[in-house]
Amino acid sequence: MIAIIDYDAGNIKSVAKALEYLGEVPVVTRGKEILRKADKVILPGVGSFGDAMHKLHEYGLVEVIKEIIENKTPFLGICLGLQLLFESSEESPGVKGLGILKGKIVRFSEENNLKIPHIGWNSLSYPKKGTLFEGIAENSYVYFVHSYYLQAEEDVVVATSEYGNLIHASVEKDNLFACQFHPEKSSEVGLAILRNFIAYERRD
Repeated sequence: MIAIIDYDAGNIKSVAKALEYLGEVPVVTRGKEILRKADKVILPGVGSFGDAMHKLHEYGLVEVIKEIIENKTPFLGICLGLQLLFESSEESPGVKGLGILKGKIVRFSEENNLKIPHIGWNSLSYPKKGTLFEGIAENSYVYFVHSYYLQAEEDVVVATSEYGNLIHASVEKDNLFACQFHPEKSSEVGLAILRNFIAYERRD
């Protein structure tokens, strides 16, 4: 069973629909025991870093998420769900992220005269190819919607992209995966990424 964490963030339904299209029956829940028993867990999200962390604390999900990841349950963060895994974000000064991975979320520089938020299709490069990208060619295009991007401080980056700045677009560590882009909105490439996550077997 794949559980999708419901913490009132945007884009949860889109992720559920993509999984259903692939033949899965995802459960959208904030039930702690359901999340603990899930075979795989997804943390999607569109919205504010600070608001999201407030909701995770309000629903008692912070420790549950940490427990799930510590127990090596395959876990996928998407967009805001990637950002929350890190320590902090310039979007919400003083708000601590989950801190599961080391790094920070920073705002795009306006010096490059690029539109912010970054909305659209960008290609991926692989500094080291991760599990989610098996069978997916380098320079494949995926869909982004964000004003802030990751600067990871540890060797977990498996995909990057360029939008005025180098974007750490996807990370992987053990059974933990995350994407800044939206696989559920990235056509066949995105569906292939989700298939790879569905097919992934946990490694203890």
